[in-house]
Amino acid sequence: MKGNPVRGAGYLIQGLKMLPDPAIRPFVLVPLMVNILLFVGAIWLLMSQFDVWVDYWLGFLPEWASFLSWLLWPLFALLVLLVVYYSFTLVANLIAAPFNGFLSEKVEKSLRGEVVTDEGWQAVLALIPRAVGRELSKLAYYLPRFLALLVLSFIPVLNIIAPVLWFLFGAWMMAIQYCDYPMDNNKVSFKQMKLLLKAKRMTSVGFGGLVQLGMMIPVVNLILMPAAVIGATCYWVEEHVEGHYGNETRPEQPKLDH
Repeated sequence: MKGNPVRGAGYLIQGLKMLPDPAIRPFVLVPLMVNILLFVGAIWLLMSQFDVWVDYWLGFLPEWASFLSWLLWPLFALLVLLVVYYSFTLVANLIAAPFNGFLSEKVEKSLRGEVVTDEGWQAVLALIPRAVGRELSKLAYYLPRFLALLVLSFIPVLNIIAPVLWFLFGAWMMAIQYCDYPMDNNKVSFKQMKLLLKAKRMTSVGFGGLVQLGMMIPVVNLILMPAAVIGATCYWVEEHVEGHYGNETRPEQPKLDH
């Protein structure tokens, strides 16, 4: 597989460093607030309902198999955490999609030396239909794979590799989620966007993997959404616009619909 995971992870670090940049700071605020409010809501929901949900799933065990509850408790607990985490991530991205697209556009202009100006709420509102449609495309791609992994997690023997597959799947989906904003702004179709990420799969997974790990760190996860949008935009500009590959050979790119 082509690419460099360390290089990919470096784009998220670059995004974190750019958060205070005065040129884009005003466009960071809405995605930041959406992320904070929803993650606080997720934490509150987990703290208040976690035991209730785990006990609910354990309640499906027949009475004669109740002795297995101590074995299954960690599995059901992990299931609850995964469902809440991915559900709130999806909701946060759906709500913040137009603002993330707008932020990505401003970051790209800043990186390419153009003047960044505040175009106001009308520009954000104009992005809403396209942004929501794009999020639904991601959801249609995500759900079947999520459900397949969920089923695999309950199959004996095969479920041993489930944690690794969950991490790789999450890393890939984080790359798709955030790299889609700059690519959508540049009229790259969803199918073509996946081809571009696959062309440097290890770079993509390196970026998405660090995003996923950051999402699990308290406090850091609150600022990660705008940082990931900025980092993904840096990824787009350097890998696919300017082609800064260092000593690597630039791969053949799928034809884009501009």
